[in-house]
Amino acid sequence: MGSSVMMMLSAQVAAAAAAQARREEEEETLTSYTAEDVGGDWEFKIVRAPMAAFRSRGRLEELVAEEAVSGWEMLEKLDDRRVRFKRPKKARERDGELPATVDPYQTRYASEEGVATMVLVILLTLLLAPALIVGAMFVSFLAVLLAVGLVVGLIWLMI
Repeated sequence: MGSSVMMMLSAQVAAAAAAQARREEEEETLTSYTAEDVGGDWEFKIVRAPMAAFRSRGRLEELVAEEAVSGWEMLEKLDDRRVRFKRPKKARERDGELPATVDPYQTRYASEEGVATMVLVILLTLLLAPALIVGAMFVSFLAVLLAVGLVVGLIWLMI
């Protein structure tokens, strides 16, 4: 049982790594832009969310408004987790005037709902893991008792 769980986890890790590699390739090579998009003196960034935060139109608009404060313009929504922005390099000159709460080079987005959901998942995992382990041990113990009972029964029949 333990080796099958490890194989399943290894397969999931490999699938996640392959998906990450595909996303990185898309970010670097597959997206094409016009000369107007990239011409000039621009800097670029991609804002990523741990979950599909940008599926919600309201949350996407909230992100675009937050980034506009420091001069970033949305270039494209890559998917529900990634949004690419650009801004003129001269906008750096105004970074010192931004409120202390604004980081113009922020690349991670976490809404309060997303953080709460992740905390809930972690807590549930921590609460359920011991029960699952004890349950697996109990099932294993019952299997051993059944096997011992069968052996004793066979020996009893042979006597």
